[in-house]
Amino acid sequence: MPDEGSSLSPTGSSSSRGTPGAPTTGPSGALAARHQLDRGRIPGHVAIIMDGNGRWANQRGLSRNAGHTAGEQALFDTVEGALELGITDLTVYAFSTENWRRPPSEVRFLLGFNESLLLRRKDELHDRKVRVRFIGRRGRPVPKRLVGLIETTEGLTRDNRRLTLRIAFNYGAQAELADAAARAAADQAAGRLRTIDEGALAARLYDPEMPAVDLLVRTSGEQRVSNFLLWQAAYAELAFVDTLWPDFDRETLARCVALYQGRDRRFGGAVDTPRTVGGGTPEAAHDRPGSA
Repeated sequence: MPDEGSSLSPTGSSSSRGTPGAPTTGPSGALAARHQLDRGRIPGHVAIIMDGNGRWANQRGLSRNAGHTAGEQALFDTVEGALELGITDLTVYAFSTENWRRPPSEVRFLLGFNESLLLRRKDELHDRKVRVRFIGRRGRPVPKRLVGLIETTEGLTRDNRRLTLRIAFNYGAQAELADAAARAAADQAAGRLRTIDEGALAARLYDPEMPAVDLLVRTSGEQRVSNFLLWQAAYAELAFVDTLWPDFDRETLARCVALYQGRDRRFGGAVDTPRTVGGGTPEAAHDRPGSA
């Protein structure tokens, strides 16, 4: 998981976190009600850079691997929160193309951890009607056994539509764009593609069905996107939260959604907002700050 290192940010964890793997408790909509969320303005696609596992562990005198283990509960409580809020797509950054540079012992742990995670959790996710997809390169050095488990989990859950959980594994956004460009160039050379444009590249990303990201969250206080979903998050709202990933839960997710609902999304557009001055003479119209 990316773990590299002041915003208006929700912080801290909540005692309401459920038992790992337990169904969401309480009436439907209770989470939204607690945080006074507009159920009609829930972001469809939330992406999360799960950062801070190592720091969480080191603060407790533990190894970094203990932080990765603790992060499993945070992930599945967040999945439960997404289900309760009605989020339709959740994408998490599990292992980047740069993470191979970490100490070999940590890389081996992460590979084994993701493998055991699939073995333990795929049936629970399937029972909740969660579709699981992996994005990223699947060739070497990713072990073939892990690729097989990935494909098994994807096949088991392919028809589920309540929530699509995308796990970015051996993923880098620059690599994704390079791979998409290479496929487009090959198709053009073979006469299967006339023009290489935005649509041609979008159709050749790792998951062409992935919708645009509405809200991108990074935990641990770092304020970078770290080569994550650069194409899909072009117009995402960003939330940088101080919470270390193992302390993240459904309540923190809801606070991030509340931040999102306080934003004015214009997608490059501008709206005149004349102000009245003096005796009622309108001032010259001004574009809203930050609009293009």
